Amino acid sequence: MTESEFNRQIDATLLAIEEAADASDAGIDYENSGGVLTLTLANRSQVIINRQTPVRQLWVAAKSGGYHFDFDKMSGEWHRTSDDAELFAALSEVLSEQGGGAVTLSKD
Repeated sequence: MTESEFNRQIDATLLAIEEAADASDAGIDYENSGGVLTLTLANRSQVIINRQTPVRQLWVAAKSGGYHFDFDKMSGEWHRTSDDAELFAALSEVLSEQGGGAVTLSKD
């Protein structure tokens, strides 16, 4: 994947996460600045999502740890490198745990 393809994919993914946060009823606020998306939960804790261009990965930082995701061209989805979890499922899990209530983010 070229750098420009990677950046287009990341931009589309961050936008999809914003839209999913808006569609959820979890009260998630977000700010996107310079390719870093900060999700703020009702309890004021944050999850940070950012691009790592040199390694072509998307990284998620949460209270539970740091997670790295690779893009799978075949499925068109980001998958966590540690266990192959899909990005939106993994974010739903992290946000639910960190926020103390069920959160489901869907890219559709």
